[in-house]
Amino acid sequence: MSVEPMEIDDALYSRQRYVLGDKAMQRMAESNIFISGVGGIGIEIAKNIVLAGVKLVTIHDDHVATEFDLGTQFFLRSDDVINSRNRAVASVGRLAELNPYVDVKTSSAILTIDSALEFLDQYQCVVLSEKPLSLLMRVNEYCRSKNPPIKFIAVDVRGVFCWCFSDFGEDFEVVDSNGEEPREVFISDVRKGNPGIVTTLENKIHGFQSGDVVTFKEVKGMTALNGKEFQIEVISPYIFSICDTTGDEFLAYEGGGLALQVKTSKCLNFRSLQAELCRSPSLVVTDLTKFNSPAVLHLGMLALDRFHELRGVMPKVWDALDANDLVSIAKKINQELKIVDDEGLLDEDSWRHLSFTAQGCLAPLCAFMGGVVAQEALKALTGKFSPLSQWLHLDSREVLPKDVPTDVQPFQPRRDRYDALRICVGEEMCRKLAEIKLFMVGCGAIGCELLKNFSLLGCCQSASGGKMTITDNDLIEKSNLNRQFLFRPEHIRQPKSTTAASAAADINPSLNIDAHQHKVCAQTESAMYTDQFFEGNDVIVNALDNLEARRYMDSRCVTNQRPLLESGTLGPKGHVQVIIPFLTESYASQNDPVDEDVPFCTLHSFPAVIDHCIEWARDKFETFFAQKPTLYNKFFAAHSASDAISNLTNGIPLENAESASKMAAFLPESMECCIAAGRIKFEKFFNHRAKQLLHAFPLDTRMKDGSLFWQSPKRPPVPVEFQPTNALHLQFVQAFAHLFADMHRLKFSPEDFSDEKILRVLSKVTVPKFEPKNKRIEIDESAKKAGGRGAVRGRTENRCESIATGREEVQRVSIACLGNI
Repeated sequence: MSVEPMEIDDALYSRQRYVLGDKAMQRMAESNIFISGVGGIGIEIAKNIVLAGVKLVTIHDDHVATEFDLGTQFFLRSDDVINSRNRAVASVGRLAELNPYVDVKTSSAILTIDSALEFLDQYQCVVLSEKPLSLLMRVNEYCRSKNPPIKFIAVDVRGVFCWCFSDFGEDFEVVDSNGEEPREVFISDVRKGNPGIVTTLENKIHGFQSGDVVTFKEVKGMTALNGKEFQIEVISPYIFSICDTTGDEFLAYEGGGLALQVKTSKCLNFRSLQAELCRSPSLVVTDLTKFNSPAVLHLGMLALDRFHELRGVMPKVWDALDANDLVSIAKKINQELKIVDDEGLLDEDSWRHLSFTAQGCLAPLCAFMGGVVAQEALKALTGKFSPLSQWLHLDSREVLPKDVPTDVQPFQPRRDRYDALRICVGEEMCRKLAEIKLFMVGCGAIGCELLKNFSLLGCCQSASGGKMTITDNDLIEKSNLNRQFLFRPEHIRQPKSTTAASAAADINPSLNIDAHQHKVCAQTESAMYTDQFFEGNDVIVNALDNLEARRYMDSRCVTNQRPLLESGTLGPKGHVQVIIPFLTESYASQNDPVDEDVPFCTLHSFPAVIDHCIEWARDKFETFFAQKPTLYNKFFAAHSASDAISNLTNGIPLENAESASKMAAFLPESMECCIAAGRIKFEKFFNHRAKQLLHAFPLDTRMKDGSLFWQSPKRPPVPVEFQPTNALHLQFVQAFAHLFADMHRLKFSPEDFSDEKILRVLSKVTVPKFEPKNKRIEIDESAKKAGGRGAVRGRTENRCESIATGREEVQRVSIACLGNI
């Protein structure tokens, strides 16, 4: 019995749906996740997964809320501490508010090494944090015993160190390793040989990787390649090899063709936690400046677990004796497991820092690792994107003092919400954070996360003279709720800045925050965000979503010598840049690669890839539904019809008279006119233009050098015959008629766009027959578009065809048309 797929709420999930796709979203909506440990790292994971939209999230915890937790767990409040509430019970309500489509529950199950684990059978993924390795191995073994296996993730954050481990079982299928659109590239040559060598057209970078699978189409001569799949080996950015092409079936290559990447699934085999702990762990290297760090941190993790197992407690805060003991344990473990062969590469300082800070917790590390683990959980459920293999170790030792302090008292806990941070960085750094003056621009997805982190770190406190100024001129929309976790449904249409400020102050009431609703731009530079304002802040933070604003903020920070924290996201990708005056380059020092220009003739007559078709469609839409109506309105705002006729009659040219008169000649009087216009536009765009191209350049046309005109990247068009039974053809007419009627403010009802009404009108429309024209078609790629705008990039302006009539004819037609107004 087939199950009806869940309808995806596009208003909420639109951005995520674009990145993951409907299949992945459906899998998530049918999945249950169990999360044990709801401290700083656990709540980050739970928050991200609930926002993403699974079926059920169960949170489990056996600790009560403490003052210490308030420094990392943003869904706990002082009242929860006073009333000694269980951390999971205290957090479940706020978690459930994040997404109405997710069922969020708590579990009171006992989870020890001797517990029965059958209650886990209902879950597709289990995430454990703040657990000893002995318990992790017990649960992992149980998860692997199921068929299919329950996906298992373990994670922990200790001081300025963190790690995670994933095991998705044997034969785990990855359906899409990178989430990118399949690449395609024109080819210029296929050389026979073993292997055959493929060269791209005009040395265009193919972007493939060895092991990729490609297929070919439109290859002439060596037609045996068309439609078949080949695994490739990359030779250079412009050349790759395929199979043995010396056989008789592979004729000589004559020309043309495209190579298209084929997305194929792959199976991964994960080892169990016990196997990974016994020999050569699979460690991910994330920082090439710390190439040996993953192995050293792995030994530190094992040593810390054994220290706790032997003594029942974590090492004392910044205690040299306990640190030496941890170093001795780590060396002993390395002798047993041979994880690092060269003992000279063992970094004892990192183990000492782990011992010093193990009782603390750095909130930003929780945020980072919480995002990573939540993403791994979604990979486990969907098979989308390549998962980690299998250990990830990270540290943030750069925030620690360079030398071990002689006085460790400033690092000792004081039974307040900043103990987790104080253990790591000391009281002096806590004080500096409290005193800081900060200006953040943007309160979207990144802005919400930054505000949460600043609040947990105790930045910008009133009592210490600190202050945070934030600004964002946007209002909250439903689509924001999927990733901007400080907002709730009741906040829709409210300002982002003030709402985010209120939510941040709820996390930490000591926060001194001033929320604005202004843009930071040239218009606010003299009165609001002056140089004196920038100089009055210690650090500037960007949480923006466009390049223009980023460059402006960068210029202001350079002028006023202020440090800038810059970040951004694009789908599953993201970037962070720390910019410090006189130490690093500025944001504007590096430019993104310039988008490749699309020649005018390619866009207008010879589209080679789907991107060209999209650009052409955008151009037509912009011209017909935006530019021409704007010119029409401007013309009649400046001239009455009678004045225009009088001036044109007397030979006085008027700007935009031609465009206005043409629109006036085709003003629709009814919905039937709009439908008829849509049908005629279809014929013009998809039939007549193709026939005109083939009339001007028949398939056997040759260039002056004797080569065929229609060869890669030029592809001969195929005229489309309108079919009333073709849903796509009918949708074009419906969409055009709807837009055309709306543009001219005609009254209409849904019945006017029904298939029956459209077909009835179309049966009476007289479609002009194609008549070849002796009009020159531009084929020079260096030719510029009328108006001097050069090559076409994105939106284009003005008409694509020159007006053949002379001035007198234009004036005569314009007078006649304007006289009908």
